[in-house]
Amino acid sequence: MAALENKATLENTLENLRAMPLHQADANASNPVVSNPSPPSAAPERPSCAVETTIAIIGGRWKVLILRELLGGVKRFNELHRSLSGITQKMLTQQLREMEDDGIVHREVYQQVPPKVEYSLTPLGQSLEPILAVMHEWGERYLRAVSNRDKDRR
Repeated sequence: MAALENKATLENTLENLRAMPLHQADANASNPVVSNPSPPSAAPERPSCAVETTIAIIGGRWKVLILRELLGGVKRFNELHRSLSGITQKMLTQQLREMEDDGIVHREVYQQVPPKVEYSLTPLGQSLEPILAVMHEWGERYLRAVSNRDKDRR
């Protein structure tokens, strides 16, 4: 049942994606009024598309893997570091800080000696679970398709 709901949700999302412009400039292309662009500001440019926003939040090599680990529950830094083969402590720290700043990871510091820090997903972070599940399903289908294609070429 959940798979059918996920499929329906995915199809609805895909329809919405097809209907929306990829960039704000595309949305304004039919508008004959040309305005002068605003001067550059110090603030970083925000993505104009919801998919761009999602990729900005969870994109990169490590963030999805960190999310996968935290979907299993609360983890301490060293638990995360051991479970993510190849990530440096510096990179893990940076990624966790970015995810905390974006509101998808919660960092709990316990005032004790030695210090204890635990990481968990916020409700917003937990809301990414169905997205990751659909990405997982797509990855499996892709790997099967590539494997079948390679077999057909032999």
